[in-house]
Amino acid sequence: MPVSSMKDLLEAGVHFGHHTRKWDPKMRHYIYGQRNDIHIIDLHKTRKKLEEVYETVRQMAFNGATFLFVGTKKQAQDSIQEAAQACGQYYVNQRWLGGMLTNWQTIQTRIDRLNQLDKMAEDGTLEKLPKKEQAQRNEEREKLQQVLGGIREMVELPDCLFIVDCKKEHIAIKEAHRLEIPIVAVVDTNCDPELVQYAIPGNDDAIRAVKLMADQMAEAINEGRLMAQSAREQVAEAALHGAAGGAVHIGEGGRIEYVGAPVVEMPPVATGEDEEEGDMGQTLAAAESTEAAPEAAPEAVTGTEAAASVAAAPVADKIAVEGGDTLQAPQDPVHVPAAEVEAAAEIAPAEVPQSNREVSAETGALTEVQDEAETAASN
Repeated sequence: MPVSSMKDLLEAGVHFGHHTRKWDPKMRHYIYGQRNDIHIIDLHKTRKKLEEVYETVRQMAFNGATFLFVGTKKQAQDSIQEAAQACGQYYVNQRWLGGMLTNWQTIQTRIDRLNQLDKMAEDGTLEKLPKKEQAQRNEEREKLQQVLGGIREMVELPDCLFIVDCKKEHIAIKEAHRLEIPIVAVVDTNCDPELVQYAIPGNDDAIRAVKLMADQMAEAINEGRLMAQSAREQVAEAALHGAAGGAVHIGEGGRIEYVGAPVVEMPPVATGEDEEEGDMGQTLAAAESTEAAPEAAPEAVTGTEAAASVAAAPVADKIAVEGGDTLQAPQDPVHVPAAEVEAAAEIAPAEVPQSNREVSAETGALTEVQDEAETAASN
């Protein structure tokens, strides 16, 4: 999958930062300017950073790394969970417990307790307990599932963290620093980009922007794992035919290792359409001009207007002369029998309401024809 284009980033609102009084001076390099006291992030730099991070995450996934998606704010909860599940990784989207990384052994005991409660619910042990104890066990189970449900399958510490909103997840960042776990994060204008190893400047408050970034990380992980699987199959086939020049055995974590096998190189990141480096102001101006151009809606023609146009056909030349360019005379005049003209003249004034005679220039022309038709009918 290619990295998101400038248009996708712009439509998701990735360029909107925080209020100017809340900015972090270390984000100066990624800020294009300000508008209505709101900082605007330079999307050209955002896309360049996104390409670099995409390649890094894909390479880590190719090497078998595990990832932990972290985003506990309401705007990011659903996007973080969906992205993590899409790539088969772990997530924390409700609350970050202090020591979730640095005190992993204690967290594992709570995960074991959650598994025990689930087993009790499956084999019917909970139903044999008194109602009060059943309610207590179910409440405990729901709380543990809510907080630890995304990491209950994680048997060891992750190799990388993906974080949304560094301000809110500062505890997770400190724990990752202590354990020397690399961090990929979406960094807004109020955050310090030096706190993370791989920073992506962008909006961390908009739902669409968070979903776009999380989906990009999930795509990079899936792409890296697919490439790793394809590479293992190719090298295994070469080893079976004696081309690898060595033995095949299972290494740590179930990984297949090939002694003397050729090195597999990963293809470059697909960036979609080739976008030239441009000015952020031109990008914003183009987006505003596209939004400001309205689409002309087709005007509906009613039966009354059709009848009035039939009555006005004999005097179209006169209206065109008096009204200028308001009504053009037909090049091929249509000759209507006198009986039909008189019938249309009798019906048209009764069907056209009085309030419609002063709407536009064209309606005024029809009103003039109707007045003449009424005069002719009275005589």
